[in-house]
Amino acid sequence: MAEKKRTFAVLTGGGDCPGLNAVISAVVKTFLNNGCEVYGIQNGFHGLVMDTMKKLEYADVSGILYRGGTVLGTTNRDNPFKFAEEVNGELVYSDKSEVVKANLEKHGIETLVVIGGDGSLNIGAELSRKTGVKVVGCPKTIDNDLSCTERTFGFDTAVAMATEAVDRLHSTAESHHRVMALEVMGRYAGWIALHSGIAGGADIILLPEIPYKMESILAEIKQRREQGKEFSIIVVAEGAKPEGGEMTVARMVKGSFEPIRLGGVGEKLVREIEELTGIESRCTVLGYLQRGGSPTAFDRILCTRYGVAAAEACLRGEHNVMASLSNDNIVMVDLQRAAAASRQVPLDNDLIKAGRQIGVCFGD
Repeated sequence: MAEKKRTFAVLTGGGDCPGLNAVISAVVKTFLNNGCEVYGIQNGFHGLVMDTMKKLEYADVSGILYRGGTVLGTTNRDNPFKFAEEVNGELVYSDKSEVVKANLEKHGIETLVVIGGDGSLNIGAELSRKTGVKVVGCPKTIDNDLSCTERTFGFDTAVAMATEAVDRLHSTAESHHRVMALEVMGRYAGWIALHSGIAGGADIILLPEIPYKMESILAEIKQRREQGKEFSIIVVAEGAKPEGGEMTVARMVKGSFEPIRLGGVGEKLVREIEELTGIESRCTVLGYLQRGGSPTAFDRILCTRYGVAAAEACLRGEHNVMASLSNDNIVMVDLQRAAAASRQVPLDNDLIKAGRQIGVCFGD
């Protein structure tokens, strides 16, 4: 009688991100090359609750390395500990974590690989803690705000897209003598704004970590015009806020991993600049363009390393850990600790120091 193959599963949770397919490919191929079976969970944690999963083969992950999005589908809803179902026309929330455990056991799944950001990894950590499900995590988010790793995959691609946008805005800003602001994603961390702003040669970079003063921004714009520079480029993180003020909330979404949706600070900023200076000012919101499309070479390589490391950890019998980049090495760190806190830009960051040396205004 043939020995039963070891069986694992993989899902992608939360928002889409460049590189998800590259991680899936690496995870699946590593398992298959080691004689294991692997299931792909459809649409994140929703698939775990509804038992929508299928066994993956080489053909399922062939040619997906360079593709954006995720072939497994994803959702930033459907927390199994607060799973929404419609009953008599009303949403009723219930704990489906034991259903998740039963579904995994039904298919003989030994360990679950969760590819996600802080929301998904927190759910994975809670599943492990409360039900005993074995979980290995991969750090995904364009925001680069996960603790316990130097770099999340998707960040490099998002920065490349934002930098190209800054480059393009220079043309119209200089031609029309305008102030042009680019609002980028990042939630409560300013990594995308900082890196794309420095790479694109922005004059002003506004981060959530450094509350801005309007008088500092206006002084920078005035000084540039006195020097004969009749345009200014601002890169503003969606979580940036004025000193003593609050972040700008676009809307609230019930039942989501991210109920608070930030957005609108860029438009608010340019309206105020135009009113106070009379200088024509415009804002471009880059939005979901940062999350779509083909991943950069750096992200493809990082994704492959993360995916292989996560699968190898499963094969070694490790669990409740997350693949992490440390000093350009992939190491495994405690999942609970990794999911516990976000990572903001430290005020003594070398790139902030470099930006100040070359004359970038951070609004303080």
